[in-house]
Amino acid sequence: MRRRAVTMGRVTTPLTPAEAWSELQSGNARFVSGAMQHPSQDVGRRAEVEHSQHPFAVLFGCSDSRVAAEIIFDRGLGDLFVVRTAGHVLDTTVIGSIEYGVEVLGAPLVVVLGHDSCGAVAAAADALAQGSLPPGFVRAVVDRVIPSIVGMISAGEPLSNVDAAALGHEHVKHTVRMLQGYSVSLAEAVAEGRCAIVGLEYALADGRVRVAEVVGDIGAA
Repeated sequence: MRRRAVTMGRVTTPLTPAEAWSELQSGNARFVSGAMQHPSQDVGRRAEVEHSQHPFAVLFGCSDSRVAAEIIFDRGLGDLFVVRTAGHVLDTTVIGSIEYGVEVLGAPLVVVLGHDSCGAVAAAADALAQGSLPPGFVRAVVDRVIPSIVGMISAGEPLSNVDAAALGHEHVKHTVRMLQGYSVSLAEAVAEGRCAIVGLEYALADGRVRVAEVVGDIGAA
């Protein structure tokens, strides 16, 4: 396993996927309880990361303005390598960005972060059930969500019968599986134990993240 030790002021970059996951859990717990420490956000930290970065996790999440990664995990500058798209949909540039975070920057953990009441998932459900598609390039987002949930909705089905939470849950799980399946380098990193992929669901009401899918060893989830 590739190991590295990078001391960043008061925080040492985690060396394993399990340590990275523990850092995120602790940060989210502080956010939920309202006891944020706002680490790595001062002038000194800005100077520390001026010439290099050593993030301990890659965070691939939805672009929703209510789900800001550094805030909900109580982290700061240089801690997370963040990639976001509406509905956390994948394409080749997204996968390349995630691979960069793992293979070049050495992050030991990849997080796929979904959330409840996701507009992209709702639009995909509407497209499958009612045939309603959004205009312009927004449709490209919906098209990339549909494969995650296509087996859960029948054409013509009333949307009131659709379990939105179950759809979002399945979309997060499917995204994790796609990442591992599409990226040879990520699959190898997981197999070698130097990286893990975890799918999380964020609750807008209480701010808590919950595990939906895990590939690799993150210790106790």
